[in-house]
Amino acid sequence: MSGSDLIPEDGIAVFDAYGTLFDVHSAVMRHAAGIGTEAMALSETWRAKQLEYTWTLSLMGRSASFWTLTERALDFALARHPGIDPGIRPKLLGAYRDLDAYPEAAGVIRSLRQRRIATAILSNGDAAMLARAMASAGLDDAFDSVLSVEASGIFKTSPVAYQIVLDRFGVSPGGVVFCSSNRWDVAGAVAFGFSTVWVNRTGLPDEYPDLAPTRIVTSLDGIL
Repeated sequence: MSGSDLIPEDGIAVFDAYGTLFDVHSAVMRHAAGIGTEAMALSETWRAKQLEYTWTLSLMGRSASFWTLTERALDFALARHPGIDPGIRPKLLGAYRDLDAYPEAAGVIRSLRQRRIATAILSNGDAAMLARAMASAGLDDAFDSVLSVEASGIFKTSPVAYQIVLDRFGVSPGGVVFCSSNRWDVAGAVAFGFSTVWVNRTGLPDEYPDLAPTRIVTSLDGIL
Protein backbone atom coordinates (compact mmCIF):
# COMPACT_ATOMS: atom_id res chain seq x y z
CA MET A 1 0.00 0.00 0.00
CA SER A 2 1.47 3.35 -1.03
CA GLY A 3 1.15 6.53 0.98
CA SER A 4 -1.40 7.92 -1.46
CA ASP A 5 -3.55 4.79 -1.00
CA LEU A 6 -3.21 5.00 2.78
CA ILE A 7 -4.43 8.60 3.01
CA PRO A 8 -6.84 9.56 0.21
CA GLU A 9 -7.05 13.14 -0.96
CA ASP A 10 -10.26 13.74 0.99
CA GLY A 11 -8.96 11.95 4.08
CA ILE A 12 -7.77 13.32 7.40
CA ALA A 13 -4.37 12.50 8.87
CA VAL A 14 -4.48 12.67 12.67
CA PHE A 15 -1.38 12.41 14.83
CA ASP A 16 -0.76 11.66 18.46
CA ALA A 17 1.63 14.23 19.92
CA TYR A 18 3.75 12.85 22.76
CA GLY A 19 6.03 10.10 21.54
CA THR A 20 4.84 10.47 17.95
CA LEU A 21 5.61 14.06 16.98
CA PHE A 22 7.57 14.97 20.12
CA ASP A 23 10.36 12.92 21.68
CA VAL A 24 9.21 12.40 25.27
CA HIS A 25 12.70 11.37 26.34
CA SER A 26 14.34 14.54 25.06
CA ALA A 27 13.56 16.41 28.30
CA VAL A 28 15.72 14.11 30.40
CA MET A 29 18.33 13.62 27.70
CA ARG A 30 18.85 17.37 27.57
CA HIS A 31 20.10 17.16 31.16
CA ALA A 32 21.61 13.67 31.03
CA ALA A 33 25.13 14.87 31.79
CA GLY A 34 23.98 16.28 35.11
CA ILE A 35 21.80 13.28 35.95
CA GLY A 36 24.28 10.51 35.28
CA THR A 37 23.91 6.88 34.34
CA GLU A 38 20.30 6.62 35.52
CA ALA A 39 19.05 9.24 33.06
CA MET A 40 17.25 6.88 30.69
CA ALA A 41 15.84 4.80 33.55
CA LEU A 42 14.45 7.99 35.06
CA SER A 43 12.90 9.01 31.76
CA GLU A 44 11.32 5.60 31.21
CA THR A 45 9.83 5.55 34.70
CA TRP A 46 8.50 9.08 34.24
CA ARG A 47 6.80 8.18 30.96
CA ALA A 48 5.40 4.88 32.24
CA LYS A 49 3.81 6.50 35.28
CA GLN A 50 2.46 9.43 33.28
CA LEU A 51 0.56 6.99 31.05
CA GLU A 52 -0.49 4.74 33.92
CA TYR A 53 -2.11 7.68 35.69
CA THR A 54 -4.21 8.54 32.61
CA TRP A 55 -5.54 4.99 32.40
CA THR A 56 -6.28 4.55 36.09
CA LEU A 57 -8.05 7.89 36.42
CA SER A 58 -10.13 7.24 33.31
CA LEU A 59 -11.22 3.84 34.63
CA MET A 60 -12.19 5.41 37.96
CA GLY A 61 -14.24 8.08 36.19
CA ARG A 62 -11.96 10.80 37.51
CA SER A 63 -9.88 13.37 35.70
CA ALA A 64 -6.89 15.63 36.15
CA SER A 65 -4.92 17.77 33.75
CA PHE A 66 -2.23 15.99 31.78
CA TRP A 67 0.28 18.48 33.11
CA THR A 68 -0.64 17.61 36.69
CA LEU A 69 -0.13 13.93 35.90
CA THR A 70 3.20 14.75 34.25
CA GLU A 71 4.33 16.45 37.46
CA ARG A 72 3.11 13.60 39.66
CA ALA A 73 4.83 11.05 37.45
CA LEU A 74 8.13 12.91 37.66
CA ASP A 75 7.84 13.08 41.45
CA PHE A 76 7.39 9.32 41.54
CA ALA A 77 10.29 8.77 39.15
CA LEU A 78 12.61 10.90 41.25
CA ALA A 79 11.56 9.02 44.39
CA ARG A 80 12.06 5.72 42.57
CA HIS A 81 15.60 6.76 41.61
CA PRO A 82 16.90 8.33 44.83
CA GLY A 83 20.43 8.61 43.51
CA ILE A 84 19.32 11.50 41.29
CA ASP A 85 19.30 14.97 42.80
CA PRO A 86 15.61 16.00 43.12
CA GLY A 87 16.74 19.57 42.56
CA ILE A 88 16.73 18.76 38.84
CA ARG A 89 12.91 18.72 38.91
CA PRO A 90 12.27 22.32 37.71
CA LYS A 91 14.71 21.92 34.82
CA LEU A 92 13.09 18.69 33.71
CA LEU A 93 9.59 20.13 33.82
CA GLY A 94 10.76 23.16 31.86
CA ALA A 95 12.35 20.89 29.27
CA TYR A 96 9.17 18.83 29.00
CA ARG A 97 7.26 21.94 27.99
CA ASP A 98 9.70 22.40 25.11
CA LEU A 99 10.27 18.85 23.86
CA ASP A 100 12.22 18.20 20.69
CA ALA A 101 10.14 17.28 17.66
CA TYR A 102 11.32 14.30 15.64
CA PRO A 103 13.37 15.64 12.73
CA GLU A 104 11.08 14.37 9.98
CA ALA A 105 7.84 15.64 11.54
CA ALA A 106 7.68 19.10 9.96
CA GLY A 107 8.46 17.83 6.47
CA VAL A 108 5.88 15.05 6.64
CA ILE A 109 3.12 17.40 7.74
CA ARG A 110 4.12 19.90 5.06
CA SER A 111 3.98 17.19 2.37
CA LEU A 112 0.50 16.11 3.46
CA ARG A 113 -0.83 19.64 3.40
CA GLN A 114 0.65 20.19 -0.05
CA ARG A 115 -1.54 17.28 -1.14
CA ARG A 116 -4.49 19.13 0.47
CA ILE A 117 -4.92 16.46 3.11
CA ALA A 118 -6.34 17.83 6.35
CA THR A 119 -4.01 17.34 9.30
CA ALA A 120 -4.74 17.33 13.02
CA ILE A 121 -3.33 16.39 16.40
CA LEU A 122 -5.36 14.39 18.90
CA SER A 123 -3.54 14.33 22.22
CA ASN A 124 -3.99 13.60 25.88
CA GLY A 125 -2.01 16.78 26.44
CA ASP A 126 -3.65 19.94 27.73
CA ALA A 127 -4.27 22.65 25.15
CA ALA A 128 -1.72 24.93 26.80
CA MET A 129 0.91 22.17 26.81
CA LEU A 130 0.35 21.48 23.14
CA ALA A 131 0.51 25.14 22.16
CA ARG A 132 3.81 25.56 23.99
CA ALA A 133 5.33 22.38 22.55
CA MET A 134 4.30 23.23 19.01
CA ALA A 135 5.60 26.77 19.24
CA SER A 136 8.96 25.68 20.61
CA ALA A 137 9.29 23.05 17.87
CA GLY A 138 8.29 25.45 15.09
CA LEU A 139 5.08 23.56 14.38
CA ASP A 140 2.56 26.10 15.62
CA ASP A 141 1.06 26.72 12.14
CA ALA A 142 1.57 23.21 10.80
CA PHE A 143 -1.84 21.64 11.51
CA ASP A 144 -5.41 22.40 10.54
CA SER A 145 -6.59 21.47 14.04
CA VAL A 146 -5.01 20.73 17.39
CA LEU A 147 -7.43 18.67 19.48
CA SER A 148 -7.00 17.91 23.16
CA VAL A 149 -9.04 15.40 25.16
CA GLU A 150 -9.03 17.95 27.99
CA ALA A 151 -12.61 19.11 27.50
CA SER A 152 -13.95 15.54 27.41
CA GLY A 153 -12.58 14.76 30.86
CA ILE A 154 -11.30 11.33 29.81
CA PHE A 155 -8.09 10.16 28.19
CA LYS A 156 -7.37 7.86 25.27
CA THR A 157 -8.16 4.98 24.74
CA SER A 158 -11.75 5.88 25.60
CA PRO A 159 -13.95 6.06 22.48
CA VAL A 160 -15.05 9.46 23.77
CA ALA A 161 -11.54 10.76 23.08
CA TYR A 162 -11.42 9.55 19.46
CA GLN A 163 -14.94 10.88 18.85
CA ILE A 164 -13.48 14.40 19.18
CA VAL A 165 -11.99 14.01 15.69
CA LEU A 166 -15.33 13.08 14.13
CA ASP A 167 -17.11 15.94 15.85
CA ARG A 168 -14.51 18.41 14.60
CA PHE A 169 -14.39 17.28 10.97
CA GLY A 170 -17.87 15.81 10.47
CA VAL A 171 -16.58 12.56 9.01
CA SER A 172 -17.02 8.85 9.67
CA PRO A 173 -14.24 6.82 11.29
CA GLY A 174 -13.30 5.39 7.89
CA GLY A 175 -12.24 8.84 6.72
CA VAL A 176 -9.49 9.13 9.34
CA VAL A 177 -5.94 7.77 9.36
CA PHE A 178 -4.58 7.92 12.90
CA CYS A 179 -0.81 7.82 13.49
CA SER A 180 0.77 7.04 16.85
CA SER A 181 3.98 5.61 18.23
CA ASN A 182 2.04 4.22 21.20
CA ARG A 183 0.75 0.72 20.44
CA TRP A 184 -2.02 1.00 23.03
CA ASP A 185 -3.19 4.20 21.31
CA VAL A 186 -3.19 2.50 17.92
CA ALA A 187 -5.23 -0.36 19.40
CA GLY A 188 -7.78 2.10 20.75
CA ALA A 189 -8.03 3.85 17.41
CA VAL A 190 -8.48 0.54 15.56
CA ALA A 191 -11.25 -0.44 17.97
CA PHE A 192 -12.93 2.90 17.26
CA GLY A 193 -12.82 2.31 13.50
CA PHE A 194 -9.91 4.45 12.30
CA SER A 195 -7.33 3.33 9.80
CA THR A 196 -4.06 3.42 11.71
CA VAL A 197 -0.31 3.72 11.43
CA TRP A 198 1.93 2.44 14.20
CA VAL A 199 5.18 4.41 14.24
CA ASN A 200 7.32 1.70 15.82
CA ARG A 201 10.61 3.57 16.07
CA THR A 202 12.40 1.06 18.29
CA GLY A 203 11.20 -2.27 16.91
CA LEU A 204 8.94 -3.20 19.79
CA PRO A 205 6.99 -6.48 19.64
CA ASP A 206 3.29 -6.30 18.94
CA GLU A 207 0.97 -6.45 21.95
CA TYR A 208 -2.50 -6.31 20.42
CA PRO A 209 -2.66 -8.77 17.49
CA ASP A 210 -6.46 -8.63 17.41
CA LEU A 211 -6.32 -4.86 16.84
CA ALA A 212 -3.73 -4.71 14.08
CA PRO A 213 -2.61 -1.40 12.53
CA THR A 214 -3.11 -0.72 8.84
CA ARG A 215 0.59 -0.05 8.49
CA ILE A 216 3.71 -0.27 10.63
CA VAL A 217 6.53 2.21 9.95
CA THR A 218 9.78 3.11 11.67
CA SER A 219 9.43 6.87 11.25
CA LEU A 220 6.77 9.30 10.13
CA ASP A 221 8.27 9.33 6.63
CA GLY A 222 6.71 5.91 6.14
CA ILE A 223 3.22 7.31 5.78
CA LEU A 224 4.04 9.28 2.62
